[in-house]
Amino acid sequence: MTADYSSHLIRRPRRLRSTPAMRELVAETSLRPADLILPMFIADGITEAREISSMPGVYQHTEQSLLRAAGEALDAGVRCVDLFGVPLAEDKDATGSQAWDDGGVLNRGLAALRREFGDDLIVMADTCLDEFTDHGHCGVVSTDRFGATVVDNDATLALYQKMALAQARAGAHMISPSGMMDGQIAAIRAALDGEGFQDVSIMAYSAKYASAFFGPFREAVGSSLRGDRRTYQQDPANIRESLLEVRLDVEEGADIVMVKPALPYLDVLTKVAEISPVPVAAYQVSGEYAMIQAAGANGWVDRDAVMMESLISIRRAGADQILTYFATTAARALRG
Repeated sequence: MTADYSSHLIRRPRRLRSTPAMRELVAETSLRPADLILPMFIADGITEAREISSMPGVYQHTEQSLLRAAGEALDAGVRCVDLFGVPLAEDKDATGSQAWDDGGVLNRGLAALRREFGDDLIVMADTCLDEFTDHGHCGVVSTDRFGATVVDNDATLALYQKMALAQARAGAHMISPSGMMDGQIAAIRAALDGEGFQDVSIMAYSAKYASAFFGPFREAVGSSLRGDRRTYQQDPANIRESLLEVRLDVEEGADIVMVKPALPYLDVLTKVAEISPVPVAAYQVSGEYAMIQAAGANGWVDRDAVMMESLISIRRAGADQILTYFATTAARALRG
C-alpha cells in the first residue's frame, strides 16, 4: 500500500506556472526591445547589401540599405545600433588611418545614420583599428627589444583618440572602444572632453576575451589578421582579471561596461554586474549567432525559441543591454 502525500503538499510551485498570464505575472526577468543593441556593418565597394555567408540574415550594407535596416530596427523598438566599417583592402594601412578620416566608410555611415534619425536612434561607433589595418591587429604593430612582434599599447592610444574624435564629429552618440589597450578609456575621455564632446558617452569593452567565438565576425569585416590577439585580449581562464579591467574602466570614465562574448561567459557577466556602479552590457557574438542559426536551419532546434531563451539567460545573468544580431527579430517577437 502506498502512502498518499497529496494532502500534505502545502507548497505547489506549479500553481504559478499554470497559464501564460500567470507565468508572465511572476517572471523574475524581463526583456524589452529597448534592451537590445543591433551591431551593423557598412562596406565600401558594394552596390547592394551583401549577406555574410557565415552569419545568415546579417549583411554588409551600403549607405541606403544601412538606413533601411536601421529604420526597421527602430520600428521594431530597438533604440541603439553599433556600427562597424568595412573598407576596401587597398585602403588599409599599417596604422588604420582611414579610421579617423572624416570621409572614411565608418564615419560616413555614422553621419548618415545621425542625419536620418537624429536622436531617435542611439548611434554607437566601434572604436577599434582592426578593420582598418593591413595586419588586422587592433593597434600599432612594432617590435620589442628582443625582436618579437608586439602591439604597442601607448602608441595606439593616440590613434584611438583621433578615431574617437572623428566619430564624435560624425555624430556618434556613443563611442565603444574594443581594442583592450591599457588606459584606452582615460585617453579617449580626455580627447573627447578636450574637444567639447563631453556629452558623447563611452561603452567600454572591459572584459573582452580572446575567443574562438569571434570567427564569423572576421568574415563580416574582411579581417586581415595574421596571428592572434592573445597579448591584449583576455585569457578565457581568468575572471579576477575581468573584474580588475571593469574597475579600471569605471575609474577612467566608462559610462557602460561590457562582457564579450556573452553565453560562454555568463559567470563573468554575473560577477561584473555585482560590482559595477554603471550599466553592464553583454555581446552575443557572431559565433553564438551562427550556431543558433545553423542548428535552426538544420531542424535540430527551434531557432526562435533558442534565440529568446539565450537572450533571457544573458539578461538573467546581469546584462542591462545586449548586443545581438538577433535584435530586430527578437524585438518583433517581444512585441508579439
